[in-house]
This record gives sequence, structure tokens and C-alpha cells, in this order.
Amino acid sequence: MEAIAAFEREVRACRLCRERFAATASAHEPRPVPWLSASAPILICGQAPGAQVHAKGRPFDDPSGERLRAWMGIDRARFYDRRRIAILPMAFCFPGYDARGADLPPPPICARTWRARALALMPQCKLTLLVGAHAQAWHLGRRRPVAEVVRDWRAGLPSVLPLPHPSWRNTAWLRRNPWFEEEVIPWLRGAVLRLLS
Repeated sequence: MEAIAAFEREVRACRLCRERFAATASAHEPRPVPWLSASAPILICGQAPGAQVHAKGRPFDDPSGERLRAWMGIDRARFYDRRRIAILPMAFCFPGYDARGADLPPPPICARTWRARALALMPQCKLTLLVGAHAQAWHLGRRRPVAEVVRDWRAGLPSVLPLPHPSWRNTAWLRRNPWFEEEVIPWLRGAVLRLLS
């Protein structure tokens, strides 16, 4: 527990991307949002905090988080209970917006600097949810379209499950792919229930 607390203090002090973030359309300061755990059986590997998470300081504290919690079949209290859920994005800070107002990708320097150490601190995790393309590419070793990776969702079971990003931007994809809610969501909810019981 102390090792994770020390690691999180180190991450919160990180300012590696200060100049990069100052040059974005949002021109913001770094605000790392670590959410690790020494006991959680479930690890959520996402992309990077969005603007709302940057402001609030809690991962997935936005509409994407609401959808992810619905997929998992758990409420906010269980989701934010660090004894149950750990969250490790590809970048701990909001990367900012580009000139068109779109989210920038997670800066690779964050994963290179912190990811291996963070994962080594959480060997107890039994199920890793890979949310979005960046997490899937890092953990699975190569970049493939998210739809292709998610369609092959059984390949990593029972320990790894790829998911599309729960953003509203993927609503059309979810409508076109009803098998996701018919097949993947029931498996996910069952696994979460078993691991958190």
C-alpha cells in the first residue's frame, strides 16, 4: 500500500508535459490523475483523462464513465472503491485539444515513463479491461482497428477484455454492432460480479 501511495505522489508531481500542454488549444497545466490499488481484482486501462476528469480529479467522472459503469453493472460507489477497481490510463493527464476542439492522443512519454512501474505494483489484478485503441495497442503489442480487436473479444479471456471507448462518439458503432451488448456485456457483468463478490 505504501509503495502505491509513494508512486502516486511521484506521478502527481510529474510535469514532463508542461510545455506540450501549454502549446495545445486548451493551454492547460498538467494535472495527473492516478488511481492505483494494491488489492483491486479489476484493472481498467483507458486512454487519458478528458477535460471533465482534469477539472474534477477523478477518472471516468464524466458521461463516458457513466456508460462504462453501466456496461460493468456497478454503481459509482463500487467503481470508485480502490479495493475493487484500479484505473491506469495510457496518460495520467488530459492531453488537451487540437485546433478543431478534438481530444489529442495520450503523449507516449507518459506510458514510457510510468506504465511498467504502475503495472508491477498491481500483480493482483485478475481482469484487465482495455478501453480504446491506445490501451489495446500497448497491451496487445500491435495496433489494429478497435472494431476488429473488440470483435475478437474472447481471445484474451478470462484475464483481458478489449472494449470500445464508452464515449458518446461510439453510439453509432454500438447501434451497428448489437452483438456487443448481447454477448460482451453479459460476460463482463458476470465477471465483475464474480470478482467483486
